[in-house]
Amino acid sequence: MTREQIRELAEFQDQDSCAVSFYFQPSTPCNKAHKEDTILIKDLAREAMRTLESKGRKDVVRSDIDRIVRLSGELRSNGTHAKAVFACAGQDVWREYDLPANLGATQLFVGRHFHLKPLAHLLGASPLLAIVLLDRHRARIFDLRLGELTEREDLFHPLPRRGRSDGFAGYEGGHAQRRVEDEVRQHFKNIAENLKELMDKGVFENWILACQDAHRPLFEPQLHPYLSQALIGRFHADLARATRDEIRTHAQQIVEQWQNERRRDLVNLALSQARSNGRGVTGLRRVLRSLELGEVQTLLIGENLQAHAVECTGCRHIDAHLVSNCPVCGRAMQEIVDVGEAILPWVVRRDIETFYVKDDPEFDKVGNIAALLRFRSEKVQPISAFDADRLEKAGAVYPGRLRRFASR
Repeated sequence: MTREQIRELAEFQDQDSCAVSFYFQPSTPCNKAHKEDTILIKDLAREAMRTLESKGRKDVVRSDIDRIVRLSGELRSNGTHAKAVFACAGQDVWREYDLPANLGATQLFVGRHFHLKPLAHLLGASPLLAIVLLDRHRARIFDLRLGELTEREDLFHPLPRRGRSDGFAGYEGGHAQRRVEDEVRQHFKNIAENLKELMDKGVFENWILACQDAHRPLFEPQLHPYLSQALIGRFHADLARATRDEIRTHAQQIVEQWQNERRRDLVNLALSQARSNGRGVTGLRRVLRSLELGEVQTLLIGENLQAHAVECTGCRHIDAHLVSNCPVCGRAMQEIVDVGEAILPWVVRRDIETFYVKDDPEFDKVGNIAALLRFRSEKVQPISAFDADRLEKAGAVYPGRLRRFASR
């Protein structure tokens, strides 16, 4: 599942509130019949139809829900994979995605937008990850995304064959050994350059190194500083013997540990920055404002977030004040049941790193929501009207908030 596909789902909107989101989490069967999942899906479908019938919209989504029920027969043989389905018959939309079986529960939602919160839990803080498995003459580069390991490149650099003789009285022995070491070092340098090129193209954001411990002192000095900063972990592996399952297991353990440590550090940093009026904000009202101003770099959401807010039916402005009309476009506002779900389109559109925080008393005290900022707009140096005119004449484009500063 690509970020472009997630962004497309986040942008989707149906005025008739007929966007269907279905998440299937496989369960352990209690008997040989394997019917528990099918029964659960039918129960969810009936409950959704009863709710829609009370709102007079039963027939509009019946075809999508019936199709999901029919799909339940295939899901039983889906193995260990979870499944996500996003559908809207009125706009001819049907999307299916296989996911890791970490969704928590099988769920069905119907609304104006696709329900992306389970997906955000899975993807929010997961980087585009590469795994580099190497030895003295070969390197294999893998992508790890949503639990799926895919080999991207296999680089091979055979060392030249040399005779066993070290020459008269061993004279050539030292020279031959140095030549081999130089060729190995060049091989590692080529790998490092290849990795930097892939990182510059956005193929991955972080990576993991897998090799024998003896190779690291020769390989790591060849890395560009950006690559060194993006390295989140290492594990011992023999390229000739390591299996895909072993690579995936080691890598996922490293990623989980890295995410937990990073989440804890970011929470502490956000709270500290907010207290000092630095690059941090806490509380729903301040976070919503920063999201709309484009200030947010990392969003932290508590799993226990409960707050009242309203959303504009037109421009999708979200307001913590329970107003009846949108202060931006003047259209009617409607109450939001799940604020954490409603802000996800903002998060996806701007590729904001998102972490879900659980069981943190300090985080609970600030409202279960916080953000680290790229900048604070009130601290941006204003530009003069003269400079603004010069920029516009030169054809420069700059954010709307800078235009507001220039007019002051």
